[in-house]
Amino acid sequence: MTRLVLGSASPGRLKVLRQAGVDPLVVVSGVDEDAVVAALGADAGPIEVTTELATAKANRVVNLLEPAISSDCVVIGCDSMLHIDGSLVGKPRSIPEARQQWVSMAGRSGQLYTGHCVLRLHDGTVTECEAESATTTVYFASPAEADLDAYIASGEPLQVAGGFTIDGLGGWFVEGIEGDPSNVVGLSLPLTRQLLARLGLSLTEIGF
Repeated sequence: MTRLVLGSASPGRLKVLRQAGVDPLVVVSGVDEDAVVAALGADAGPIEVTTELATAKANRVVNLLEPAISSDCVVIGCDSMLHIDGSLVGKPRSIPEARQQWVSMAGRSGQLYTGHCVLRLHDGTVTECEAESATTTVYFASPAEADLDAYIASGEPLQVAGGFTIDGLGGWFVEGIEGDPSNVVGLSLPLTRQLLARLGLSLTEIGF
């Protein structure tokens, strides 16, 4: 079996894969995301930014693998950001920032972009790479002030792109989506399956 390595500390991404029948090895990349985005320049669009971040994470993880793993494995790197009002939004850095983010998106919609990079390794060497970004439109509710206070106080918005989830407490405040729900959690199962297929791998070969 080819080992699947998830280059992310996200519990949501790990949950998506486990619920889909695959138990990956988790290796956190530790990539400086701000530096990667800065290097791209101000004109970089959401697809380029999220795909480049995912690729940087996957490549960093390759250098952290033990030889027994890197002899035959697939590394998946992901990065998610919300695009709204012409800007990309990652994880809020503070409670005031999370609150302002929710004030700006309440009752509106935004696009959640998740970049994916899949690297195929044989004998410690990257032999193939596929990268792409998936997009899902998210429609937000207008939370009551007390409900929003409670949600922000939970700390969840500070841990996720755009300051919301659909698989946690934030699900109360999402009116609907257009597109792949797993992409909003942080890893698109349909896109990941397609990227693996391009590398010549079926789901059964990674432990499904």
